[in-house]
Amino acid sequence: MMKIWWTTSIVWILFFIAASVVIGVRDVDGAGVVQTPKLRFLAFMVLGGFFVLVLIGQLIFLYFARKRKHPSLAKN
Repeated sequence: MMKIWWTTSIVWILFFIAASVVIGVRDVDGAGVVQTPKLRFLAFMVLGGFFVLVLIGQLIFLYFARKRKHPSLAKN
């Protein structure tokens, strides 16, 4: 169970790194809007909000994975 958690965590980290690089490097987004510093900041904020949601999900999954791995922790 922990191997699945580590694998998904690494995939998510790589995704967020790639998305951050794309946002930081692009001059024009997919809709053809020229990227200003304000629009880049907004895009990073949206990506950050998504990151927080994924982080919460990953931490919940980690909690249950560790609880399942160590039954003695469930008794405490």
